[in-house]
Amino acid sequence: MIDDSARYKDLRILVIEDESFSRRIICGLLRQIGFNLIEEASDGEQGFRETLRTRPQAVLCDIHMEPLDGLGYLSKLRDYAGPEIAATPVIFLTADKQQETVISAKQLKVDGYLVKPVSLASLKQRLDALLKFHNLI
Repeated sequence: MIDDSARYKDLRILVIEDESFSRRIICGLLRQIGFNLIEEASDGEQGFRETLRTRPQAVLCDIHMEPLDGLGYLSKLRDYAGPEIAATPVIFLTADKQQETVISAKQLKVDGYLVKPVSLASLKQRLDALLKFHNLI
């Protein structure tokens, strides 16, 4: 069987998560999938700066963070003047499954929504669908 992890090795992914333990787990899962270029940020404001600096092909983002939460990050990203940056694919990875939050995320054009704790299989499946949709793999 051919190892398909090679197709991820040159793709940059950004993890925005305020809890360092959760961030380490997510980064570990991404490494198991085959990602090598993993950037990290601890809140939406730092995440936005990292998005501009590193230009990731995908972002995994928590919702509840201070001072700028995930919804604020996504709003700022989608409103950015540069269309290439504004269209950066974002998957929310959060414990929040309240209907209002999901609706707000959809209104901001989130690309995916996974509820924590997330399994390796579900994370890989969602990322594969997203990256194929954007012709990145």
